[in-house]
Amino acid sequence: MTEFTELPPAKLSCNIFKLIDEDWMLITAGSIESWNTMTASWGGLGTLWNMPVAFCFVRPTRHTYGFMERAERFTLSFFPEEFRQALNYCGSKSGRDVDKAKETGLRPVAGTRGTVHFEQARLVLECRKLYFQDLRPENFLDPGIEKLYPEKDFHRMYIGEVDRCLVKP
Repeated sequence: MTEFTELPPAKLSCNIFKLIDEDWMLITAGSIESWNTMTASWGGLGTLWNMPVAFCFVRPTRHTYGFMERAERFTLSFFPEEFRQALNYCGSKSGRDVDKAKETGLRPVAGTRGTVHFEQARLVLECRKLYFQDLRPENFLDPGIEKLYPEKDFHRMYIGEVDRCLVKP
């Protein structure tokens, strides 16, 4: 098992667009005793309020939503390509119905600040929730966007300060 090394978020050198859109991530909230994770490919990283931040989106219909609402912190975990099937599984099955760790072989790890991430990840961002906002259809400037929500289950955006960045060599 390769250990994580802590790195200042500003020292990340990866292509953020590829990292989120193509490589995907697991959004995880809760404690090591009770948590849920989901696959996501929408989000971003940057600077806001003079802090390094990550933002991600969770629909209220997702099991992870309740964990995100209750938690003060969340993680974003990124994996090597060999874990694509596990990410597919975590994005297509609900934690209400299955044990995602057991079914995928992903091994949850307790973070130092009460978070959960995964041993097999190559990059983990530990985030402290700062803000949330529900997406509102009346604010879509491109009318095509609303078509992505046939069930009208508009995402909630969460912004978190990235206060710990863990990488593997």
